[in-house]
Order: sequence, then structure tokens, then C-alpha cells
Amino acid sequence: MKLNPTPFAQIKSGAKTIELRLYDAKRRQIAVGDTICFTSTADASQTITARVEALYPFPSFEALYESLPLLRCGYTAETVAQASPADMERYYPPERQRQCGVVGIEISLL
Repeated sequence: MKLNPTPFAQIKSGAKTIELRLYDAKRRQIAVGDTICFTSTADASQTITARVEALYPFPSFEALYESLPLLRCGYTAETVAQASPADMERYYPPERQRQCGVVGIEISLL
């Protein structure tokens, strides 16, 4: 999976342990125990390998944001107060969210 530089660095440091995605056909193939290779969009030679520890499917990012610990989803102590499900609309339009649902993918670094 490709990641922008900030979430890539957060996962690499261990600060982000839940990756948020659209629960499309590709993500529905992921199972607990699988290995995911994350690649930085800034430098394709930079990769991180992680193990899937849990999957948290939800009908919407609104439901996900109400249930999962946002500090493990890429927000920081400075940004979590402003966290909004609408933040994810820059990546996934509301119509696609309604069609597919969304998922939090809990990972551990290998």
C-alpha cells in the first residue's frame, strides 16, 4: 500500500498503528496475520513491512472515529482535538465510503 510521507513516518516510528482505508474489494482480501508492505509516495525505495493484527470494519468514517483510538490512527496530541471524519474525504469521497464502508487496519511492525 502506498502512503504519503507523514503517515509513512508515523508508522515507521510506531506512533501510528492503525491505517484507515476504504473497505473496497482490495482491502476485503486482507486477513489477520497477513503481511503488508507500505511504500512511501515520496520515495518508492522506502518501504515498511507490517503484520495485520486486527481489522475494524465500519459503515463510515464517522462510526470509525467514534470507536477507534484516534491517537493510534495518525493524529497527535496536538491535532486530535480537531480530528474529523471529514478529514478522510480528501482521500475517499463520501459516495465511495457509503458504497464500500471503511476499515481500520491494526498493524505491528516486522
